[in-house]
Amino acid sequence: MKRAIIKFCSKGTSRKRCFSASVVDQETIPSRVVVSHSSDLPAYSQDRVGATNLVDELLQYTRSLMDGSHHHIIAYSGGIDSSLVAALVQESANDNERVRAVLGLSPAVPAEQVTLAEEVAGFIGIPLEKIQTTESSDEMYIENSGQACLACKTHLYSCLDAVFEHTGAAAGDRKLYNGTNIDDLKDPTRLGLIAADSFSVQSPLRVTTKDNVRVAAKLLGLPNWNYAASPCLRSRLALGVEAIPQHLERIEKAERHVRQSLSLDLTNNLRVRLLAKGKAMVEVEDKALVDAKDSLKFWNPFFQELGFSSVDVRAFKSGSVAT
Repeated sequence: MKRAIIKFCSKGTSRKRCFSASVVDQETIPSRVVVSHSSDLPAYSQDRVGATNLVDELLQYTRSLMDGSHHHIIAYSGGIDSSLVAALVQESANDNERVRAVLGLSPAVPAEQVTLAEEVAGFIGIPLEKIQTTESSDEMYIENSGQACLACKTHLYSCLDAVFEHTGAAAGDRKLYNGTNIDDLKDPTRLGLIAADSFSVQSPLRVTTKDNVRVAAKLLGLPNWNYAASPCLRSRLALGVEAIPQHLERIEKAERHVRQSLSLDLTNNLRVRLLAKGKAMVEVEDKALVDAKDSLKFWNPFFQELGFSSVDVRAFKSGSVAT
């Protein structure tokens, strides 16, 4: 079994990475590190050895998903989950296997996310391809009535399959991967998982938790290990608010303005929700709530210029787009 990657080497080194145990501080590792190939999750200790064992288990499991194929594509966003998967697949691949990260581009992907994805892929040393996806022309996606995620992921995986076909990879000699973790599997709103099953997408992180994803990513030195989750801009829309480019661009510009105004880095959660009747709801973490409320009077003209009917502030809550 391959040992854990602890620090990526410089670009001049071979793809098989060097190993160093110097990158992790013991006190930064959460107290419970678990991973399993079954429903029985063993607990690892909180020290560096426990975190290294976690990564070793993930490498071993990833390799078990890859066996039998020579062409591998990661559905990559630059978020922490798909970044870790990209690192695991890249490290686990044999010399005769081709691994690529593919980033889908659409109005729902902000420019900052594209830049981050490029930077993290460069750090990992994995080839990155960018493709235009086609969900914006799908009525199910545009209607945003509860199945937009299913439509989006169906288009994404169809495009990734097309990348395989363009390179001549045979159907039985290729694998798709995503960043789904075990916590995602418990979320009934993630209809994109249906699309993943339809396309036989492999999920190397389905055996571990989101907290452990961050533990592993930090151990590997990934620069985005502690960044806040970064779902697509469509997720900011209340049900029934159409997922059209104009709405998504409006949200992208508003979030950029708020983040700069409050000096929030990418470790801080921030959402600008587009609710019914054009209302904007800015969501920030509790520590930034007072500053955000104080800034409302300064934001109003900018938000109105973007086309929002009003703007208000509340505490951040994941998935709170309904009202």
